[in-house]
Amino acid sequence: MSIALGAIADDFTGATDLCNTLVKEGMSAVQVIGVPDGSIDLGGADAVVVALKSRTAPADEAVSMSLAAHDWLKANGAGRIIEKYCSTFDSTASGNIGPITDALLDRSGAAAAVICPAFPENGRTVYQGHLFVHGDPLSESSMKDHPLTPMRDSSLVRLMEAQSRGRAAVVPLETIRLGSEAIRAAIATLIGEGASHIVTDATERSDLVAVASAIPDDMLITGGSGIALGLPESLRKSGRIGWSPAPRPPRVEGRKLILAGSCSTATLGQIARAGSRWPTRRLRLDDIAAGDAAIADLADWADGQPADQPVLIHASAGPDEVRAAQRRYGVQGAGAMVERALGALAATLADAGHRKMIVAGGETSGALVSALGVRALRIGPEFAPGVPWTGTVGGTPMALALKSGNFGSETFFEDAFGMLP
Repeated sequence: MSIALGAIADDFTGATDLCNTLVKEGMSAVQVIGVPDGSIDLGGADAVVVALKSRTAPADEAVSMSLAAHDWLKANGAGRIIEKYCSTFDSTASGNIGPITDALLDRSGAAAAVICPAFPENGRTVYQGHLFVHGDPLSESSMKDHPLTPMRDSSLVRLMEAQSRGRAAVVPLETIRLGSEAIRAAIATLIGEGASHIVTDATERSDLVAVASAIPDDMLITGGSGIALGLPESLRKSGRIGWSPAPRPPRVEGRKLILAGSCSTATLGQIARAGSRWPTRRLRLDDIAAGDAAIADLADWADGQPADQPVLIHASAGPDEVRAAQRRYGVQGAGAMVERALGALAATLADAGHRKMIVAGGETSGALVSALGVRALRIGPEFAPGVPWTGTVGGTPMALALKSGNFGSETFFEDAFGMLP
């Protein structure tokens, strides 16, 4: 087995998003859940993305997981490696993006790292080294109040230098627009001046294609899924891959289920719309803390709903309620409680025949996929920007759509189920 392109993603929905980008550019892709510890059928995939749960893990654990993923990918022939994180640069003042990048630079011997979270199709752009979300600076977007990774600065240079050992510098948009040769020369100059983390501006898709095609082989590629836009074509030109046919939606028998743990504004709007159309119940932290009876009750309720329509169960809440819960149970404790409860629900309801699932939230997706015992996912067609349907590889056939909390319009859930056969 030889993998043309390998990637290390810091959460499960981000991994799916990256796979989706590569598939749309003509590659076949498989997402593996954690670092494989045994044989796994990759079906000759061009790209393999290792999905980790490292975004909010302690930094030393996040680094250890990422290095293990890097070593496994290289041992299986991966030529280029991407470090994938969220297009809103979700992190704290101490990490984990910086520590992971530093560790991968050390392990790979790369000369420097490109820092490019831009994803214009989803409203994420970088200009003068600052990250914008739908035109607003990151620090003024809804991410400023994220319960786990509140983003209070928009400067990628400051954010990166606060988290990492290296110095950051910017390749500005006017240089990006001059094309790949100019970008490559600018990167070389900045490295010569001592920069080890190179932030690249990008406000349009063509900017990302130019950046990706300009990155030298001896550099680490990091960013959102948009940075992968230019890589498939360069791999084809080198003869490492051909064109893969467009994937089809997974064909799975079973009932439809939505499980949401994200508290992002986009997910709250999607829940509000779905709650007016389909059977919906909320799972509260106080109920989870009281014991497993609440989980069993919700599973019985979901199983008793009409089989011809989706069922929605969510633990999502607004910022004030989230902060109150975190004061009672702790930031990490509250999140772990929700993930454990929704994971248990997913496993119980999958056994009862709910085999077409949408999961909202990166941390939630990680917990659910682990609870379901899924080892790998084959990437299907996209139904919303950055989100495809996926089919499980091995075990009980399931169709899974793993959504970052920030992604999607209010009709996201309807659009997703509307694609399935």
